[in-house]
Amino acid sequence: MYTPDELHGLNAMMPAFAKAGATSLTAVDTVDVDNLADAVDRIITDGADVISTTGSYGEVYSLLWEEFQTLVKATLDAVNKRVPVFFGVTSQNGREAVKKARFVREVGGEGIFVGVPHYYLPTVDNAVAFYRELSELFPDLSIQVYHNPTLHRIHIPVEAFEAISQNRNIMSMKDSHRSVLEFMALQKLVKGKISIFVNQLQYYPYVMWGAKGFWSTSAWMGPWPLVYYRDAVDAGDYATAQEVLLDIAGGRPGGADAGEAVPQDNARKLAASHAGYCNQGPNRSPYVVVTPESMQRASRSAERWKDLCVKYRPLVAARRRVPAGVS
Repeated sequence: MYTPDELHGLNAMMPAFAKAGATSLTAVDTVDVDNLADAVDRIITDGADVISTTGSYGEVYSLLWEEFQTLVKATLDAVNKRVPVFFGVTSQNGREAVKKARFVREVGGEGIFVGVPHYYLPTVDNAVAFYRELSELFPDLSIQVYHNPTLHRIHIPVEAFEAISQNRNIMSMKDSHRSVLEFMALQKLVKGKISIFVNQLQYYPYVMWGAKGFWSTSAWMGPWPLVYYRDAVDAGDYATAQEVLLDIAGGRPGGADAGEAVPQDNARKLAASHAGYCNQGPNRSPYVVVTPESMQRASRSAERWKDLCVKYRPLVAARRRVPAGVS
């Protein structure tokens, strides 16, 4: 299993690379294995520390069972144990999550990434029981909690982690929904047991209260701004970290897209491919109708990210050329 100490830095939330034709309601084999392999190899080489598949950006909700299997096996081959990888198994019911987790284990995966089943409104007691039972069923897998209150319809309170953190193989959590005080209280319960990955706009200053890393979907448009940011934070160079963070956020509180309505038509996936780092492919049904307004908005974000990559890629390269101990 992975250990909390291994789980840190940039956690790249992987898209579910789609073939041409994936837009069809009758498509049955949509995972583009070649684009997946190329992008995974590239992002590891360029500095990602952890990869997590099949979250919301990774379209866990739209893959057929056979496509999930294809994605898991292709990702394992591409990663080749170079970084920790967590496979998203979040499902509408617990038994389906278990089925997916068993497959991950059978083909040699070491980690699963899982949110609370959420077709009906979850309760805290059921969430605690779900993670306990999952941990007992898979003692040889590392579990990353997927905490997404917006989509899973539950904000798991801090006090619940007194029980959740007792499950020895729950090693990390993807989170973004804690105030500073709540995050500090959470760390009192999970420190040394669960590595928390916060949103990319939170790593600084949340690192000072115990965050071990940050998650990002933007990394798949080019990770260099985030790698430079991560390195500055980890070096304790908080002045530089602040400058880079404001750059990433576009100088706007809440991020470059703050204040703009974002319809759930996944235009950002299409625009992300235009950034040129990797080809994520088309949207899958039923998210194939994209409004011109949201596409324009997403394209502006992608173009801005391309500019950030042009700026930070040489800075990352220069830093890697500096010998150890030389400032």
